[in-house]
Amino acid sequence: QVQLVESGGGLVQAGGSLRLSCVGSGSIFSINTMDWYRQAPGKQREFLARISSGGGTIYVDSVAGRFTISRDNAKNTVYLQMNSLKPEDTAVYYCHQRGNPDYWGQGTQVTVSS
Repeated sequence: QVQLVESGGGLVQAGGSLRLSCVGSGSIFSINTMDWYRQAPGKQREFLARISSGGGTIYVDSVAGRFTISRDNAKNTVYLQMNSLKPEDTAVYYCHQRGNPDYWGQGTQVTVSS
């Protein structure tokens, strides 16, 4: 019933910016803690950022100061603003809704060229 759909990925040069979006349906979006993860080929999926229902945020040190997670509950959407992108940011980026069960989007590809 719950579905998450990411968008906004693409190809960008190093130093550039992208804003990812994740639109949720099938749940009461406003009460959910939402996360962004990413997974590069051959690598573990890694946690990047989290936003609580109240708007509190946490970040992995490697992206803190460059990435910003936000949400618009009226639009059932969580965003990830990514600035100062680096080639090592290249990965598939996933939206995640915490819970039991938890839910994942299909992912959106971000490629950062050097």
